[in-house]
Order: sequence, then C-alpha cells, then structure tokens
Amino acid sequence: MGYNFLPYDQNQLYLLPPSLNEWVPEESLPRFIDEVVETLDMKGRLQGFYERYRADGWGRAAYHPKMMVKVFIYAYCHGITSSRRIARGLENDVGLRYLSANQQPDFRTIADFRKGNLETLRGLHIEVLELCREAGLMKMGRVALDGRKVAGNAALARNRTRRALEAEVDKILAEAERVDAEEDALYGEENRGDELPEELRSSKGRLQRLQQAVERLEEAGREAREAQEQKIAVREKEEASTGKKKRGRKPKAPDEVVNTEAKANTTDPDSRIMKNNKGYVQGYNCQAVVDCQSQVIVAQAVTQDENDYAQLAPMLAECEKQTGDRPEELTADAGYWTDENAALEDDRTELFIATKKDWKQRKALAEQGPPRGRIPKNATARDKMERKLLTVRGRAAYRQRGSTVEPVFGQMSTRGLNRFVMRGRGNVGMEWSLWCATHNILKLWRFGYAPVTVGW
Repeated sequence: MGYNFLPYDQNQLYLLPPSLNEWVPEESLPRFIDEVVETLDMKGRLQGFYERYRADGWGRAAYHPKMMVKVFIYAYCHGITSSRRIARGLENDVGLRYLSANQQPDFRTIADFRKGNLETLRGLHIEVLELCREAGLMKMGRVALDGRKVAGNAALARNRTRRALEAEVDKILAEAERVDAEEDALYGEENRGDELPEELRSSKGRLQRLQQAVERLEEAGREAREAQEQKIAVREKEEASTGKKKRGRKPKAPDEVVNTEAKANTTDPDSRIMKNNKGYVQGYNCQAVVDCQSQVIVAQAVTQDENDYAQLAPMLAECEKQTGDRPEELTADAGYWTDENAALEDDRTELFIATKKDWKQRKALAEQGPPRGRIPKNATARDKMERKLLTVRGRAAYRQRGSTVEPVFGQMSTRGLNRFVMRGRGNVGMEWSLWCATHNILKLWRFGYAPVTVGW
C-alpha cells in the first residue's frame, strides 16, 4: 500500500507568472510597512529623500527612495542592520522581495543610501510619532526616562592614552619621512616614482584617526581646566565679597584636575568606555523617553556621557522638540537624581526620581508606609522627593517606570540591538533613531493601526 502525500515537485512550472502579493498575507508586517511609507510619501513627509536626485530625469536611473526606505524599515524591524545581510535578504526573504518589488540593489548601494540620508532617516522617528499620535498611542501623560549603554563599532582594546597616541603618531610620521627620503635618493626630488607600499598608503587614514583621538583628549583637558578656573574664580569672588575665607578644601590648580591617563579610541574617537550590567563596553549612552501607557518611544537621543544625571534637562527639551509637548509626569531611576534635576519640576511636568539604587528604592516602597503629617520646613530636595515617592501616587508612578522603559530596551535586545554598525556620534544617532522608529512601527502594527490611504 503506497503513501498518500500531496504532490511535491520543486521543478513544477507555473501556468501563469507567480505574484509576490499572493505570498504576503494582508495583515503581515511587510504590508503594514508598505502602507506606512506610502502614507508618509503621500503627505509629503519623505521629500528629503528625493533631494539627492536630479529632477530633470537626466543621468543613470536610481532605485526609488520609497523602496529603499521600506527595505531599511523592514530590515531594522528584524534586527538586520548590515548592508551585506540586507542584500542577502533581498534574495532570500519574501517580505523584503515584496517591498523591493523583486529589485536587488547590492550592499554598496544600500550602504551608500544610508550614509547619504543620515538626517532624513533620523527624521523618520518624528514622522512615525505623528502616526502614533493619530492612532491615540501617544498621550504624553506619564512617561519614563532611562538610558542604555550600547556597544559601538570599536573595540575596548583600541583605547590609548594621549602619551601612547602621540608616540604612535610620531612613529607613523617618522616612517613616512624615512620612505620619502629613500625615494628622493632613488628617484630624485622632482620625480614621483612608483606608488608607496600598501601599508603606508593605508596608514594615512590611521594617522587621521590617531590625530582625532589626540584632539579629543586635548579638548577634554582644556574643558577640565576651564571648569576648574571658573570654580576657583567663583570661590575667590565670594571670599572677596564677604571678606572671609570659605571653609573646606581649596579647589585644585587647573592642571591638577586634568586626567593624564584618560584614553581615546583610535577606531571610533567619538565612542566612550561605558559600564553596563555586563561589564564595560566601548560605545554610547542611548537615551529614551517612553510613554507609560503604550510603550511608544516619544523622544530619543545619543550621548557620550558615561552617566545619566546630566541627561534629564536635555531629554525634557528633546521631548518637547520631537513631540511638540511636555509630559505631565516623568519617572526616572536614581541615575538621574541631583538637586539641580529636582529643581526642573514645574507646573507642566511633575518629576518622580528615585534617590537611591533601584533595588533599595523597591525595598523602601515595599516596606515603608505612606508618609504622615506635614512636610518639615527644613526638608531638603532629597527629603521631599523620597517622601513623594512613598505616597500612593509616587508608588504607582515608580512601579510603572520599571514595567515601561526597561521592557522596551529588552525588546530591542531581542530584535538584535547589541552593537551599532556605523561609527561616529552622528551616524550612531541615526541608527538609534531608526531603531526607535521601527520599535514604534511595530507597536502601531500590533495595535492594529490602519494608515490613511485615501487618494492612492
């Protein structure tokens, strides 16, 4: 007795040409991305992508920017960021083949499109936020702020002190002079002769990176000196006005505050040594403000600061810049606590900032009851914040922080965000923005939002 299987023949020919539309379900992510990009283009929100092309029709035909944008959004939604992997996906992934209409630009074309549209790709985050607002996913009531340290496209081992960098620069320059002298003796001072060896031709770019790293350390030292000089001047002015010497230790001399052992990375001088929960990475501090109701990222930015305490004011400004509004309440962990940050609270935005490490804050919320009585007159800003966090409203706000922004970072890790593929703060800023935009697109898709497509 024979088996009863459905016919299986990989060489079976089609009577009519197959359609990619039939291979992509109506409710699938590729269909949704296609509708989102077409909607943005219909509203004129993608005009920046067209500016790099001639409007008179002359020249070699280029791939349509709408197609390239769709491909990048789909790829980043699935954590595919390498231009080579995207190019392979255009051959093997049905979703990518549908969005590209079976066109297959090579990896260099894909990489060039990303490099040539940094600011426009960065702006996709704001355009997607407008769609989130239309869908009712962006309420701007309570939001949560946090930062995540993400590795850059550089290794920790490529960090050098200023002394080591200068020695390496001198070595390269001395080698170049030696080769020049040898060629002058061989070919004469006016003759060009053969090209330099490959290792010396490539050292030009390496020398430039080394010099950039030295400049970064010099700038950091200069800023440290200027800050210390200002601190000393303020102290001297106060002592002169009061006629009394201030108590406490005098500020150090400007040169004493400069860290001579500070390091810069020779691969990506913009990156910094960052500490996260797994150790140290060479990368960037990525900030996000997340709506507590929908987990939509309403504001994002990339900073080189190793800690978060100086990011509260800039992120409030970014929130207003990117959404046109300020949140009613903002929650943050102890990394953002300072007396100066507490003073940023006003009648537009109420702050709930932990004053101690997260596990200690959670323990205090679990063990201590709501505060009673009036606030003491001599209470400090820290005392007032700790008291507010123990109230019913404060407890609810801080508990919601942990279930809002941290899962968002976890979702990005699941999608594959462990390292950026580009170098330089500007490039990384574009990548982080694109990661945030695709996070919001996935939220819209799962929410069931239908873009307005009237007039197609």
